[in-house]
Amino acid sequence: MENIGALAVLLAFAFAVYAVFASVVGKLAKKTLLTLSAERAVYSVWALLTVAASLLIYSLIHGDYRMAYVYETSNKSMPTMYKFSAWWGGQEGSLLLWAWLLSTYSAVVVFQNRRKFRDMMPYVAAILMTVETYFLILISFVESPFKVWWLGKGIADAGDGRGLNPLLQYWTMIIHPPMLYLGYVGFAVPFAFAMASLITKQPGEAWINTTRRWSLVTWMFQTTGILLGAGWAYAVLGWGGYWAWDPVENASLLPWITATAFLHSVMMQEKKGMMKVWNMVLVSATFWLCIFGTSLTRTGAVQSVHAFAQSPLGPYFKYFILGGVALTAYLILNRLQYLKSEAPLESVLSRESSFMFNNLILLASCFAILWGTLFPVISEAVMGEKISVDKPFFDSVNIPIGLFLLLLTGIGPLIAWRKSSLESLRRAFLAPLLGGVAVSAVLFALGVHHLYALISFMLCAFVLITVVMEFFKGANAISAKSGSNLLASMVELTHRNTRRYGGYIVHVGIVLMFVGFTGAAFNQDTKKELAPGESLQVGRYGIKLLEIKSEENSNYRSSTLMLQATKNGQDLGILTPERRFYIASNQPTSEVSIRRRPNEDLYVNFAGFSDDGNRAVVESYVFPLVDWIWMGYWAVLFGTLICLVPSKSRLVYPRTEVVEIAGKHAKVEG
Repeated sequence: MENIGALAVLLAFAFAVYAVFASVVGKLAKKTLLTLSAERAVYSVWALLTVAASLLIYSLIHGDYRMAYVYETSNKSMPTMYKFSAWWGGQEGSLLLWAWLLSTYSAVVVFQNRRKFRDMMPYVAAILMTVETYFLILISFVESPFKVWWLGKGIADAGDGRGLNPLLQYWTMIIHPPMLYLGYVGFAVPFAFAMASLITKQPGEAWINTTRRWSLVTWMFQTTGILLGAGWAYAVLGWGGYWAWDPVENASLLPWITATAFLHSVMMQEKKGMMKVWNMVLVSATFWLCIFGTSLTRTGAVQSVHAFAQSPLGPYFKYFILGGVALTAYLILNRLQYLKSEAPLESVLSRESSFMFNNLILLASCFAILWGTLFPVISEAVMGEKISVDKPFFDSVNIPIGLFLLLLTGIGPLIAWRKSSLESLRRAFLAPLLGGVAVSAVLFALGVHHLYALISFMLCAFVLITVVMEFFKGANAISAKSGSNLLASMVELTHRNTRRYGGYIVHVGIVLMFVGFTGAAFNQDTKKELAPGESLQVGRYGIKLLEIKSEENSNYRSSTLMLQATKNGQDLGILTPERRFYIASNQPTSEVSIRRRPNEDLYVNFAGFSDDGNRAVVESYVFPLVDWIWMGYWAVLFGTLICLVPSKSRLVYPRTEVVEIAGKHAKVEG
């Protein structure tokens, strides 16, 4: 089994190398059959890695503990779903997942474009297979998932494995890593098209047009992965939060930020022929930040609960990233004459400038997070001592940046293209601004005096009113013309321009998330040792320990607290936080108990026993509005899916025309 798996990976490596050279040589020598054979090699890489992945999954589920990776991540007592998720629960398996996903994406891209973009496609295939080759080198020669245990002169069957890390035995971890990898790996495709367009000196935006939906879907996967990771941290780690600015958390956020900037600025290139260099830089930065994020979990450069153990992969990632970034920068600089903007920025008071400010602020946030993440590495290299940058630094930098981005989210739809008059701005801003101020005034009167919280709630109201106004203005116009009701008119409006109005729904989701983030300003917590019959108070909630139950199964031993929860004296039922001790891995974990409500969560963690073993250590938290984060995600997902639906009619804006009101001078093609 292990020999077939290792052979499949080695053959995939050989086919990937062949695909790179056959694509480039076939294109330069104008040998069509050679480029076609390179495409067949891409399919072969996918087929071989599918075989390898299938063999690894089979070994994990059926317990072939002769294999080192299976021994480290699986055991007999684990549920089957966690045996399957052990595929990405360790270093070697997750690298195989990365390589398999990239081969899948590559095969889909080659198949979709087998009759299109014939100038670019050989280079697209070559770039994708170059990245594939790098990961196959790691899997074949450095960290193979098909290694076996050698004891004495033969291969020994260990009988049972150590099992998956207990922290990963949670339902979101079956979904979170694949979603994150689908995002990480997927950004290789727009990057490959962008570089291929530079290599072939493409005059237009063909690479953008063919990768627009791809970029959006990849961004959606990345968003889903990040939010699932936050939900996992909130429900599993037991510290009471969903985001700690952990280095690996930051590594997943960095490419999301640059991808978000790219999705905004790419509209400027499509509509106005502007920001071409920006888009090349952003799509390249997104890809290389994905590789950087992948390296952080595997090289031991930073300490994180999310990272794998120390490994020999550090130099491989370092030289691959440095070499790749250098080649990318050279290619962009060498092709600057093909990336000139077709229209200048004519006014600060224009939608173009709002897009540019949005990009600048996103990149400022990206740089601040990257600097804080790498500061321990930089300080150790310069001063010989690791100096950690903690949550207060990230909060102090990113809270103002986030609020400014929220403001720009509301401003963008209110400003005309090219140039806006002060009078038109006054009319557009009056209602949203008054609404936002009114919300903050009411909250202040109700006792909310936290400055950042008041500003955040005001801006959330400002953006929501802006979006609602945009929908109602367009729907009213359709309703007046067609006689349909307002709801049907809104559906018709959205269908006519799904990218625009789907984007507005995404913005609503971001606003809901900001409401949830802002609730953190009012968190409450307490920690106390309790014996049966004793109580603690956290905010308006009382928690009384009734009893401690113990049980054991083949996977773990557990102790569960039976806690009576009350609010202002009113009975809320029983909360049951649990403390588990996993037998195979010899590791303890906490299973928190959460009473979820839209206004606030009551969150209780069983942190262990007191030194004398007679009292339970109970950590209790009240988290206002945190569920709005998860509600916001569903709105983001819904809006993104709408953006992927083809518009009923396509609006074409002449690049030389002054467009004061969206759609006023548009021609309709359909």
